[in-house]
Amino acid sequence: MKKSILILTMTTLLLTTLATAGGTSVSAESIQELKEKINQHEAEKSKISEEKNNLDNNKKDTESKIDENLKEQKSVEQEIVDLDERLAKTQSDISTKENEISETNKEIDELSERIETLKEEIKILEEKIEKRDVLLKDRLRSIQQSGGEVNLIQVIFNSKSFIDFISRTTAVNTIMDQDKKIMEEQAADKQLLAENQKEVEEKKKTVVAKKEELEGQKKELVALKNQLDEQKSERKTLMAQLEEEHQELEEIKLTIEEEQEILAAEEQAKAQAIALAQNKIGELEQLAKEEAERKRKEAERRKAEQAKSNQNQDGKKVASAPDTSTGSSGTSGGGNGIFIYPAGNSISSPFGMRFHPIDNVHKLHAGIDFPVGTGTPLKAPADGVVSTARWMGGFGNVIMISHYIDGQSYTTVSAHLSRIDVSPGQAVSQGEVIGATGNTGKSTGPHLHFEVHLGGYGNPVNPAPYMN
Repeated sequence: MKKSILILTMTTLLLTTLATAGGTSVSAESIQELKEKINQHEAEKSKISEEKNNLDNNKKDTESKIDENLKEQKSVEQEIVDLDERLAKTQSDISTKENEISETNKEIDELSERIETLKEEIKILEEKIEKRDVLLKDRLRSIQQSGGEVNLIQVIFNSKSFIDFISRTTAVNTIMDQDKKIMEEQAADKQLLAENQKEVEEKKKTVVAKKEELEGQKKELVALKNQLDEQKSERKTLMAQLEEEHQELEEIKLTIEEEQEILAAEEQAKAQAIALAQNKIGELEQLAKEEAERKRKEAERRKAEQAKSNQNQDGKKVASAPDTSTGSSGTSGGGNGIFIYPAGNSISSPFGMRFHPIDNVHKLHAGIDFPVGTGTPLKAPADGVVSTARWMGGFGNVIMISHYIDGQSYTTVSAHLSRIDVSPGQAVSQGEVIGATGNTGKSTGPHLHFEVHLGGYGNPVNPAPYMN
C-alpha cells in the first residue's frame, strides 16, 4: 500500500523554482517530475486495488469459516440438549431406583423383623418339642413296662364300684387321647418348625438377591450419569472453544473490513493526489507559457533599447548590463528526520515486542507511545492527505495520514484520541493541529500511540529514526 502526494510542500518548491530559474527548462522538468509521480500513484492505486481484491477473498473465506463454525455450534448445542434430556431421564431413573432401594430396605427391615419373630417362634417350638419328647419318652417307657397295652380286666376287677369302673375307663381313654394329641401336636410343631426355617432361609436369599440387583442397577445408572456428565462437559468445552474461535473469526473479519476501509480511503486519497497533481501540471504549463512570453517580450524590449542607444552615441558601444533575472536556488533539509513530534517528545513505550498490558500476550508494539494528558493538541507530523479519521476498534479515535516525501510513500497513525478535527480527504500541513490526545479504545491511560508505516498501512517500522 502506498500513500498520497505531499501537495503543499511540492507546490511551494515548484513555485520557488519558477521564481528563481531562467527559461522554461526548469518548468518542463518540474512538470515531468509531476507526471512521473502521477504514474507512480497510478501504479500504487493498481496495487491497492489488487490488495482490496485479496482482502475480499480473505473476507469471503473468513465468512465461510464463520458459517461452518455456527453450524458446528448449532450441532453441539443440539447434542448438549440431547445429553441434558438423557441426563434428566437417567437422574429420574436413579431417583426411582433409590426409591425402590429404599422400599427394599424397608422390606428388608420388615423381613428382618419377621425373621426374628420366626426365630423366636422356632425357639419356642424347639422348647415345646423338646419337652414333649421327654414326656413321650416317659409315656413310652411306661407303656413298655406295662406290656404295651392297658389291661381292661384289671380295671374292671380293681374297680370298687360301677361308678369307679366308669371313671377308671374314662381316665384310660383320656390318657390315650392325650398321648395321641401330644403326638399330633408334636408332628405339627415339627412341620411348622421346618416350614418356618425354610421360610427364613428363602426370605434371606430373596432379600439379599433383591438388594444386590437394585444396587447393581443403581451402580449402572450412576456410571451412565457420570458418562453423560463427562460427555456434557466435553461438549461444553468444545462449545467454549467454538465460541472463542467464532470471536476470533469475527475479529479477523472486522480487521479485514477495517483494512478494506483503510485501503478504500487510501485509494480515494491517492485519486485526490493524482487529481491535484494533474491540476498542478496545468497550472505549471500555463506559468511556463506566461514566463516564456514575458521573457520573449523582455528580450525584444532590451534589444530595441540597445539598438536605439547605439544610434544615439555615434556607433559607440555600451556594454550590456548583466542579466539579473536568473539566479541560483538552494534547499536545505532540517532536522534528523522527516516527521515532527506530534505531541510531546518523551517516549513511555518504544517500538518492538512486549507483553501487552490488556491482551496479556507477547506481541509487537507497532509504534511508540507519548505520555501526554488527555486534550493535548495533536499536530500533523508532516504534510499529507488524511485517509482515515474515525473510531476504529482498539485504536479508539484514530487519524491516518498519507504522505509522499522524497519519492517515498508513508502512512502515519495517531491513536487513542479524545478529539478529531479533520476529515478524510483533507490536506494538512506539518504542525497543523488536527485533534487532541486521549484515552479511547484499548488503552490503560492517557497517551498518544503513534505509528509509521513504510509504503502504506500494514508495514509498520520503528518511528524513532524518522522523527525530527
